[in-house]
Amino acid sequence: MARKIPLIPTLFLLPSLLFLSIFIYFPLVQNLYNSFFEFSVFSPTKEFVGFASFQQLIQDKVIMAAFINNVKYAVISVLFQVFFALILATILEDKVFRRIAPALRVIYFMPVMISISVIALLFTFVYNPQMGLLNSFLELIGLENLAVPWLGNATTAIYAVIAMSQWQSIGFITMLFIVAIQKIPKELYEAADIDGAGKIRKFFNITVPQVKETMFVNVLITVTGSILVFNEPFILTGGGPGFSSTTLSVLMYEQGFGKDNMGYASAIATLIFVLSAIFALIQIRVSGTGKDD
Repeated sequence: MARKIPLIPTLFLLPSLLFLSIFIYFPLVQNLYNSFFEFSVFSPTKEFVGFASFQQLIQDKVIMAAFINNVKYAVISVLFQVFFALILATILEDKVFRRIAPALRVIYFMPVMISISVIALLFTFVYNPQMGLLNSFLELIGLENLAVPWLGNATTAIYAVIAMSQWQSIGFITMLFIVAIQKIPKELYEAADIDGAGKIRKFFNITVPQVKETMFVNVLITVTGSILVFNEPFILTGGGPGFSSTTLSVLMYEQGFGKDNMGYASAIATLIFVLSAIFALIQIRVSGTGKDD
């Protein structure tokens, strides 16, 4: 017998499905469709080119350079925004820091609430090669040989951009871990104290296993954000010098709105979507999310 679809729950779901269809699924399909054409945003006509844009993706060396920058962004972000944030959250929830923990949470979370444009402007002064805070500090401690034009050097530009991003985002991930740690039963830590376990042992045997679901979510958020990252490199360096700090999203913007090559920009957008989807599926598979108990 055919199973009847409940009417009331379906009616409640319809608005969400409508918004998802209009603002997510339809643009995805339309973007894939546009990637098979060559056209200008100012032209009413489109020229069908088939898979030419995707062939150009394979041959474009800048794409690989941008992808490597995204990978660097993801690896460093996971190390700092996930693993270091977990350590930081554990320290803030320790009994030693319990009295000043609320103030420390505000301090760490404050950069998250500041506009990325303001933070980028702040870090242009920090990285200024003549009067910047970073180079002045290096000279103060006798490491003037390490002072370089951080945003104007092809070797250091991407790492300078990534460092700014970590400073802004780590507070958000830390707060997610704090919430997860606060939900861990206190009896587990009390039993560990009776057994004579130290802080490091309690961290690896209790805290880490108990927050593994939150860790999975944070890794997913962090790496997906690293694949999509646009604001930080675009505002700080514009992807330069050369293509040393260009990411896939910056390259997509430059092709679409800088060179008015909308078909190729759509192909890059499709690549970004595919990479994000592949990583999400891998993470779900590795974590075992969705499996029956």
